[in-house]
Amino acid sequence: MAKVVMIRNPHTGVVKKGFYGFSWTYLFFGWFVPLIRGELGVAALHLLFSLCTLGIWQIVVAFLYNKQYTIRNLEKGYILHDDPRVVSEAQWRLGVTEVARGASGGAS
Repeated sequence: MAKVVMIRNPHTGVVKKGFYGFSWTYLFFGWFVPLIRGELGVAALHLLFSLCTLGIWQIVVAFLYNKQYTIRNLEKGYILHDDPRVVSEAQWRLGVTEVARGASGGAS
């Protein structure tokens, strides 16, 4: 089951949801999920892979997509910005070892 952790871009102040865990949404809607989240290139690749594997790709990626999405956002400069307990669990689930400055300060 997917869990939400808030992420924030410290330069722009944009706050959005990051996810980790199994994605039922991706399982049922596949490449539409990255399309709706604004990842057009990722959506195109996922559509191609889903067609080439006759949908098996969609089943496998349902286990991986939320974590990959959140990691991509962290690599773009977003930081974990939620309750410290939520941040701690997200760090463990995402395999993130360090938190950027101000990351565990709660939503402001």
